[in-house]
Amino acid sequence: MIKKNQLIETIESFPEEFTLEELVDKLILLDKIEKGNSDSIEDNTLSEVELEEEMKKWFK
Repeated sequence: MIKKNQLIETIESFPEEFTLEELVDKLILLDKIEKGNSDSIEDNTLSEVELEEEMKKWFK
């Protein structure tokens, strides 16, 4: 989940004019980073071996 202060900082970092698509793309990226950080803190990650096994399934 994105916090209000992160949203404000993100908008303030943009140039004076920007597209809605640029903003949405940035917010999606921030959300994915936050999710990854939360997963890491909660030890909800895959080991390298587990990841390799998952990737083998993708390419069958």
